[in-house]
Amino acid sequence: MRIRDVTFRCWKSHPGVRQSPAEMVLLKSIVGRLKSRAATTPLTDQAEIGRLYSKWRVRILYATTGGYAVFYFVRNNLSIATPAITKEFAISNTAWGAMLGASGLVYGISKFSSGLLADALNPRFLLPVGLFLSALANVFFGFGKGMGYFTVLWMLNSVFSGVGVPPCARLLKHWFGPREIGRAWGVWNSSHQIGSAIIVVVAGFLVAHYGWRSAFLVPAAVAIAASFWLHNRLADSPESLGLPSIEDHQARSEPGAGGAERGRTDIAGFWDMFRRRILTNKGVWIVSIANFFVYVVRIGIVNWSPKYLTEAKHLTLASASVCVLSFEIAGMFGAFASGWLSDSVFKGRRGPVSAGFMFVLIGLVLALFRVTNGDALTLGLIFAGLGFFVYGPQMLVAVAATDFSTKEASASAVGLTGLLGYLGVTFCGPATGILVDKFGWGAALWLYAASAAIGFVLLATTWNRKANLAET
Repeated sequence: MRIRDVTFRCWKSHPGVRQSPAEMVLLKSIVGRLKSRAATTPLTDQAEIGRLYSKWRVRILYATTGGYAVFYFVRNNLSIATPAITKEFAISNTAWGAMLGASGLVYGISKFSSGLLADALNPRFLLPVGLFLSALANVFFGFGKGMGYFTVLWMLNSVFSGVGVPPCARLLKHWFGPREIGRAWGVWNSSHQIGSAIIVVVAGFLVAHYGWRSAFLVPAAVAIAASFWLHNRLADSPESLGLPSIEDHQARSEPGAGGAERGRTDIAGFWDMFRRRILTNKGVWIVSIANFFVYVVRIGIVNWSPKYLTEAKHLTLASASVCVLSFEIAGMFGAFASGWLSDSVFKGRRGPVSAGFMFVLIGLVLALFRVTNGDALTLGLIFAGLGFFVYGPQMLVAVAATDFSTKEASASAVGLTGLLGYLGVTFCGPATGILVDKFGWGAALWLYAASAAIGFVLLATTWNRKANLAET
């Protein structure tokens, strides 16, 4: 039975509900659009297939990259506005930190549940809807007054923001083959740094000249426009356009590239696949648990480095900002490099690269103990290294999860890695604060180094694993 059929039978059988013909047509249209599109009549002209594949792969890549970057406009703007908000409403760091921790947990849960939805629904609609609703949450947040109001709105925003990654994962996995997905994912992953860098500059300007509320209202307007642009740019899958699957297409044009993955799309088939490909999949669970520790290091640096550098290393805020910027820029190149290495050098094996990067990361965290206070140049170089070597595993964890689960469960697998990653975020904030208050900044660095070491051990166990192309 189809999702649409189940929906209408439940709707129609509910006591007390009366539907006019117009209401039924509208509901049927909405559900039909949200549902993943079935394969249309296959094209047979190989030249036309090649032309359309080239066109749509470029289009999918720049649309998902640009679209997800805009998610950061309505998500990372909060950190820039935090000093002004907490000062105006006399909000303590403890209360604000609790809100951030709770929002991180909500985001992780949303990311996981959105992964389940993205494997069943059309990403052409799911991704823009998530961005649009996140923009609306920012609009209401921009008119807020009081800690309770801010907490409710930002947790809602976290729900909608969590929709962003899984549809992108599904699109990438359906449009790029196993031996190129690492490079494609590396390009898409740059959206994290692009969005973060732009909103830091723009929101900083807006707060300084127009007040903190403008840092939510202006990005929200951009995100609303971007949501309509995304809907125009995206397509569900190659099959929905009459094209062969990416595996069949590459098998014809590149002999030896592998055959097509097959998967059932009905509800019973999906849940059976979810059980086999996710719940009982050791590889997916290993990289998901490893992501917990990757995110402890990554988010610990993102959220706490300005405070650490100014308090413990006695840098000016301007110098600390340069260190953070070097972390983000180098992270973009780290994602590119890790994707290329895992595709080209290790032939689709993500374990050697992600484990190797985590091993270097341990040394870089420990190197912070040796840097002289006030040495901005050395700290900037170390932070660039931290960004390079943490964003590589952060990206490859998601790629590996889609490799191990097959593309039919790719969004669900990425959702699980996101859930575990943001459990790491929920742990990292309070743990860092408590350690710093009781034992100093050195204790927090040891937490990050230990997390990198555990992540290294876990990811090293996936050393020889490659993409799962099995049909069943």
